[in-house]
Order: sequence, then structure tokens, then C-alpha cells
Amino acid sequence: MTERELQERLKSALDHAAPDDLDAVLSRCGAEKGNVIDLNGTTAARRRKRPRARSLIAACLALALLGGGGGAFYQRAYAVASVVSLDVNPSIELKVNRSEKVLSCAGLNAEAAAVLADMDGGRDLKGAKLDVAVNAIVGALVRNGYLDRLDSAILISVEDRDTARGARLQQELVASVDGVLQSAENTASVLSQNVAADAGLNSRAQKNNISTGKAHLIDRTLALNGDLSFDELAALSVEELRDLLQTGAPGMPIGQDAALRAALDFAGLSETDCTAYEVDPELDERTPCYEVELFVNGRETEYGVDAYTSQVIRGEPLPAVTAPALPRSDTPAVTEADAEALALADAGLQDADAITTRSDYDDGRLRYEVTFFAGGCAYEYEIDAATGTIVGSDRDRDPRAAQTVSTPEPTGDVGGDAAVAAALDHAGLAEGQVSRLKCEQDRDDGRIEYEIEFTCDGYEYEYTIDAATGAILDHERDWDD
Repeated sequence: MTERELQERLKSALDHAAPDDLDAVLSRCGAEKGNVIDLNGTTAARRRKRPRARSLIAACLALALLGGGGGAFYQRAYAVASVVSLDVNPSIELKVNRSEKVLSCAGLNAEAAAVLADMDGGRDLKGAKLDVAVNAIVGALVRNGYLDRLDSAILISVEDRDTARGARLQQELVASVDGVLQSAENTASVLSQNVAADAGLNSRAQKNNISTGKAHLIDRTLALNGDLSFDELAALSVEELRDLLQTGAPGMPIGQDAALRAALDFAGLSETDCTAYEVDPELDERTPCYEVELFVNGRETEYGVDAYTSQVIRGEPLPAVTAPALPRSDTPAVTEADAEALALADAGLQDADAITTRSDYDDGRLRYEVTFFAGGCAYEYEIDAATGTIVGSDRDRDPRAAQTVSTPEPTGDVGGDAAVAAALDHAGLAEGQVSRLKCEQDRDDGRIEYEIEFTCDGYEYEYTIDAATGAILDHERDWDD
């Protein structure tokens, strides 16, 4: 309610409590002339009530008109001081007064409406303290499966003209949400930002049924690659947008729905054939992809779908339940040389040591098993001979290193700075983006290595770098406890 509307309502209430009835009052005074009225009786008491009500309403009206305490109370109680949005793929927006009480809670898209269904569409949160409302929403997001993957992310955005208050709210909400996730043993990362009001972004956000906070995140992505489309980016999850920001937004990913369709088509299935499915964006990997898991007849099958081409790069078609085993083919579409080239390309290598390839049949399908060594690592690949699809791959330390303990130690050393640079380059990060960076030199089976650790966006990275060659011997990324 605006201040003008408040004034009009108070005026109307005053008119009803004390109508303009001057002529009738004067005529009654003439009739009563000469009578004595007992001021202590009920008549006097009854007459006192109306002036008292009138004076109270008049006082409220005067305060509102003069901008006194009534106006200040209205500002505290009903004026929007902050706008807080929570985004995963559901987009939920809360408007808050200066006392940090929720004035309204709205689900901006269909996914958000489902999350808020148990809260009467968000109306149950009206009047609640902001932190209580946010915790309730995050709990609902967890229950609905939106934050159950390792790489899941939730974005908290705060819009407030009072920058100090906005920064404080941002910090408090991040701590509160992180506490809820930890208590639920959830590993999702919490992203946050303090945003400024922007009429243009707000209009585009409304058009795409997302929050202004998510619109700001999209705007940052467009700053890296202006050829991308705001409307297409709006359909992505916060997790996908985060990965795009980390990788420089090289292109427009196909999205989770398209990745699911590609995996289903490749497997020869429809969505109704699956008892369940999961799609996990991995846009920050060396080969950006979507990992799709299909659950069919109690069996789980995994596929890797290229994030920019829709090509299935890992996995195998599912044989029909009633179909006989596929016949063995003496003329496979992919040769052994082709399989070796595919394996080397996936490993990011041009050549390797001791490349060996052997063929075998699995459920009637010809497979190539390719093994080779490079940079102190052992690689194993399994490739479908009919399609060239990489069915499985593994990388580990070169087991031959244990046989070289007595050989002379290498004299070269790339240095700690170069080792750190190699690890950061592989992770797709710059030194300014990481924290708790640590580099230690170690010796393993006669070889000097650098053990490098750092954290970024809720993840902990660990690398082992060969000091003599700068090659990455091992690496791991895990949730930062």
C-alpha cells in the first residue's frame, strides 16, 4: 500500500467515525435546551467514546500527513528494503522490509512453484524472518533433489540500495545456507552476489521467468562472449552458468534436456523406458560434456554427451531385450589404428610409449582395448569397433616406475612455479581465482615430484607433477570439507 492510499483510507475512516452532521446536531441542541445532563452517568460516558475514537483516528491521520512516526512505522513494516533471490534452476524471489521480515515470496518458474507447493506457494513465509524463510526454501530444494549432486550450486543474490546492509545480508545468508547444507550432508556449493537495481535486466528476467540475480549472472557470462543469447542462457542452471564463467564461455552448451535426448536416442530408448535418469553438467572438464545416467530394468548405464555437439563420446547402445546377440563382424568400421588415434586424442596426446591394442567381444560387440604410457602415467581405453565410441577409460601412475628405483635420478627440475602453472592450466583456473595454494616437493620411488593443493568455488584440487618433465602424474578434485 502506498502512502497516498494509506492517507485516503484514514480519511475515509475518520469521515465514518465523525460524519459532517452539523445541522442535525444544532437542532438536537435546541430540543435539549434547559435539561441537566449527568456527566457521571452512562449518557456522558457514552458520549465520551465517539470523540475519543475520532481523536485517535485523527491523530493517526495527522501523523501520516505530517510524515511523523506513523509514516516511519509504515516504511518499516510495508516498504521493500531488500530483494533476495535463490536460484538453482528454480528461481525464487523474496521481498523483505527493513526489519528483515518477508513481505512476499514468489516462485518465478514452474520448478519453483513445485518447490513452494508445501508452503502455499510461498504465502506461508509472509511475515517470517528472512533467515528462517531462506532455510525453509533450501530445505525444500534439497528434498526435491535439486542440490544432491557433487557439483550442484545455489546462487544467493541480494539487491539493496543500502550497500552496507546488502553486504551484511549476503554474508549472513551464505553462512545460514551453508549450515543447512552441511547438516543435510549435502555437498552443493553456495555462490553469492550483491547486485544493483537495473531496469533493463529486470525486464529481461521477467520475460524469461528468472530472478534479477540470475540475470546478473547471465550478464557476466555475456561479457565474456557477446555472441551468446540471453534467452538461451536463461534456460541453463546456475551450475552450468558457473562452469561457463570458469571456462571463459567458449560457446553455447546444448543444455541438460538436449543431452538427455541425445543419450536416449543413442541407447535406443524413450524417456518412458527409464525408471529414473540423472544429468550432470561437466562443462569445466577437459572435454566439456554432460554425464547422463539412465536406469532401465534395474540396470544403470552411463553416457558422456559432448556439451557443444550433442555427440555421445562415452557409453554404448543398449541391446533390445528380445534381440539376439549381435553377430561378430570381420570387417569393423573402426580399425585398430583408428582406435589408437581416438584414445590418444582423448588423452590429449600426440604420441605415447608401448601402445598395444587387442580385440575382444562383449555381448557380441567387437571392442578394442588400447593401453599406452606417457608422462609417468598408464592409460587404458575400451573402444567400440562398430561406432568408435569410447566405452571406458582409466588413467593411473605408470607401474613401471617401481622398476626404475636403481636408475639415476633426473637432474632437471622445472621448478615449483612451473609445476603450479601446469596444475592451474589443467584445472582451467588462474592463480588469482584460487585460495590456500600450497606447493611441496616430495620424492617417490627415486623421482622428485611436486605435490600441489589449492581450493576454488568449494572444491579442493590436488596435483602431482613430475619435477623433471612438468608432466601431471595424478590429479584429483573433491568437495572442500
